[in-house]
Amino acid sequence: MSFFQVGWSPFMKNKSQILALKYRPQNFKDLIGHYEISTAIFNSIKNNKSSNAYLFTGIRGIGKTTFARIVAKALNCNNGVENLCENNFCSNCESITNSNHIDVLEIDAASKTGVDDVRELIEFSRYSPSISKFKVFIIDEVHMLSKQAFNALLKTLEEPPSYLKFIFATTEVKKIPITVVSRCQRYDLSRINSEELFNYLKIVIKKEEKKVEDDAIKLIVKISEGSVRDSLSLLDRALISNNGDLLKLENVQSIFGYVNKSSYIDLINLLFEGNEESSIKHYRALYNSGIEPKNFLNEFLEILYYIKNIKYIKSEGTNFLLNDTDYKNINLLSNKLYQSDILLFWEFTLKTIKEINLVNNPNLLIEMFLIQLMYLIKKNQKKIYDNIEKSNFSKDDNSLNNQDAVSQIKNIKQEKEKIDNEDKNEINNLEDLIQICLKNKEMELKYELENNVNLVSFANNRIEISFNNRLDNKFVKNLTEKLYEWTNIRWIITFSKKKGEISKKNQIKNNKEIKKKEFKQSQKFKNLLKIIPDIELIDIKKKDD
Repeated sequence: MSFFQVGWSPFMKNKSQILALKYRPQNFKDLIGHYEISTAIFNSIKNNKSSNAYLFTGIRGIGKTTFARIVAKALNCNNGVENLCENNFCSNCESITNSNHIDVLEIDAASKTGVDDVRELIEFSRYSPSISKFKVFIIDEVHMLSKQAFNALLKTLEEPPSYLKFIFATTEVKKIPITVVSRCQRYDLSRINSEELFNYLKIVIKKEEKKVEDDAIKLIVKISEGSVRDSLSLLDRALISNNGDLLKLENVQSIFGYVNKSSYIDLINLLFEGNEESSIKHYRALYNSGIEPKNFLNEFLEILYYIKNIKYIKSEGTNFLLNDTDYKNINLLSNKLYQSDILLFWEFTLKTIKEINLVNNPNLLIEMFLIQLMYLIKKNQKKIYDNIEKSNFSKDDNSLNNQDAVSQIKNIKQEKEKIDNEDKNEINNLEDLIQICLKNKEMELKYELENNVNLVSFANNRIEISFNNRLDNKFVKNLTEKLYEWTNIRWIITFSKKKGEISKKNQIKNNKEIKKKEFKQSQKFKNLLKIIPDIELIDIKKKDD
């Protein structure tokens, strides 16, 4: 099916002036992104092989509930899925759009969390649809249901009547019991590509007969983080605030508290020069322009990322991250800064973000943060040059001739890179990882690795583990951050459907049981039994232990 493309309905059933509702997709053709998912669902309904239950998961505003309604329409449209209503809606599509169809129930699990609510739903499902082919239950934020409610739903979910379909939507799929997830056809809705979202907003702006600069649209796309609803809501707010005039980049920056990346680049230059007065003055100018302290820190992190990884970023890319001038300036900055300084900045900025809600005046926290960064730079650079001096100069040398001095200067970059890398840790297997957690006193991670991780594979900076309900929900995020801190390499941690090895703790336990069994069959133990008939073997330890 090749008709999926960026588009909109020429006839929108919702007359709301709010853009997010006015341009809400009404059929598969209206959707942007998710083409493979749309095609798969379309074909399954077309071939009468639709699933008993669908599960849509993804960030807010990505189209989960919209997808659910479109699937409900595709199942019940009077014209069939291949001729799904676009302009003049049939009675079923009309009712589903207006959320008043007698056979299509939309339920908010946040307010209907109890087992009694689910039992009422199951009781209602016993009756055939009144006016349509299928009875459809759409449950939004399904992860909010209680454990008892999920258990009550299981049997009906696995073997529903032929006329009944479930469609679930959630932002937190990990909170749904695996027994429920396994009974659904799961679709993960990813963030919308920046270029695609940009083109979509341009279409909306043209339909609304408004004038907006491309750079202003790009900033809205960036702030929305791939969420269609957020991008439309932000555009709506910006257009209203601008009072009908041409919407420029500086207008959007002022409305949402964002400034040009060049301002951050200039600030980082001042920090590395150790110019405290100018750095604080520069930040205050940014703050007075309307930027929020938390936005400042997130933008600061983004610039640090570019400085560290500029060699992997193309200036002509379509991700709207850097213009040509910023790209050149960041490239220059990257070449003259120590990698260790950049990583130090990164860690310290993350720490400050976590602390920002602890103070009444975040603005003061940012100023102290910048002063601390300057002292960290001085301290780190002194350590680097001390190490260089120690490795290159003998204690007995009181002077160097000009040729030696030139040679040392030429080697300074190589020595710097050597020192940057000298603290990297070799992690080749799970045991290495557990040991480095112990070394760095990361006891929570160590506990999870030993008790709740079932390893599938460990190689090439990738760790694959099987799904485990006991695993802490922040484990992957925390481990990824620590691995980057310890190795300066981005690791990929994924979940697998494979069973994986038993946990480290169970491996140790099993090994002990094998040793106990072997010892019980040995002559030594038999001799002990002759002396003490009721002896019991509890454990086996090495003499050193």
